[in-house]
Amino acid sequence: MISPEEALAILDKLNYSKRVVELSLLEARNHVLTETVFSPINMPPFRQATMDGFAICLHDLLQYEIVGEVKAGDFYTNELKSGQAVKIFTGAAVPNSAQAVIQIEKVTVTNADLLLQENIKPETNVRQLGAQITKDAVALEKGRFLNPAAIGFLTGLGFTKVKVWQKPTVGIVVTGNELISAGEILPNGKVYESNAIMLQTALFDANFDKVSLYKVNDDFVNTKNTLKKAIDENDVVLVSGGISIGNYDFVGKALESLNVETLFYKVNQKPGKPLLAGKLNDKIIFALPGNPAASLTCFYIYVLPTLQRFSGNESLYSSQLKKNLAHDYTVDNPRCQFLKASIMEDEVIILSHQDSGMLNSFALANALVYLPNGNYQLLKGDKVIVYAI
Repeated sequence: MISPEEALAILDKLNYSKRVVELSLLEARNHVLTETVFSPINMPPFRQATMDGFAICLHDLLQYEIVGEVKAGDFYTNELKSGQAVKIFTGAAVPNSAQAVIQIEKVTVTNADLLLQENIKPETNVRQLGAQITKDAVALEKGRFLNPAAIGFLTGLGFTKVKVWQKPTVGIVVTGNELISAGEILPNGKVYESNAIMLQTALFDANFDKVSLYKVNDDFVNTKNTLKKAIDENDVVLVSGGISIGNYDFVGKALESLNVETLFYKVNQKPGKPLLAGKLNDKIIFALPGNPAASLTCFYIYVLPTLQRFSGNESLYSSQLKKNLAHDYTVDNPRCQFLKASIMEDEVIILSHQDSGMLNSFALANALVYLPNGNYQLLKGDKVIVYAI
């Protein structure tokens, strides 16, 4: 049995098989760039009015002659003479012969006469050519996560597709004769299966949307065949349950028969001790505990960082923080603990109902507090390691 730190170090050292794909910008959302992108144009590509008003060719008087209008999308080709103005709208191209834009609230208009309420300085309310980015400048660097703003930015520069790291496909294999689907009548001895939708939701929330589900009863042959199918069809496989050493826990034996290399099995932690991580060629396999809270804890601490690295997101998942404990807490456990908790500003509160099978407190949690094993007392205000979830 290894420590959580040793388990994480093993996963850190893995060589992840990453693949480059070229996707449309809509498809590339929530992916990571594989190369630095340079702007093909100036943005804005012209001097731009920042508000509705009048573009004016400055002179010494406050009175101007209105000689035209420029809507967004138009370009005024005539040259303004000193003392002339054109009505202009936000986002429209400012004529090269105009030095400033005065907002509509600061003028009086009578027919074709424009009277300014005050003098205006050159370049007022004018966004300069290339103010956001100049042609050939770096738009986004390699390794950048493409959030909605990044997608909009690239589209505004004229891009239609980019090269990104392909995200891994994930298979979820759920084991257990005692499980039935929610909505069915619950017979004695059965429980509703919740791990599949829980893990699938966690994956969706982390922007991994290519997820396949597999279910298998506690039978060696079926377990082996289902695991083989899941491994063949996915980059990463999560197995829920069946990894302990009971008479009907066949996952470990099935993985061994499939020549899956065990990276580690059993971690000195609570919850989630019977966690297995394995590798078959370039596929990664996690056998998670069947207890829901233990399964979800292992997902956040071990699986999600692995998926992020698989996707080129080495820097995205850096959730470890240090927070002040909001209360006293006594530690008396031979195993390290990941405790469901709630971050409240700069403090963290350890919640009740920490049992590995209980999700009610997990539903209220936004963090996990990591406490090393031992017998010691923590006081209010002490710093503890926190994983934001």
